[in-house]
Amino acid sequence: MTTLHWFKSSYSSNEGPDCVEVAIAPAEATVHVRDSKAPDDGRLSFTGAAWDTFLGFATQR
Repeated sequence: MTTLHWFKSSYSSNEGPDCVEVAIAPAEATVHVRDSKAPDDGRLSFTGAAWDTFLGFATQR
């Protein structure tokens, strides 16, 4: 697996108790999500299509 470049939302801060990070793996067509406060505790992986569906839903809220 290639090294992933993790990033947080511009809405996130280091003072809050909750924060997620996202990394996109184009070669795998996968989006990875993890807890930035516990990056070694595991992550979720989504297909590009599933991530697009989630973003469409989240931006309407």
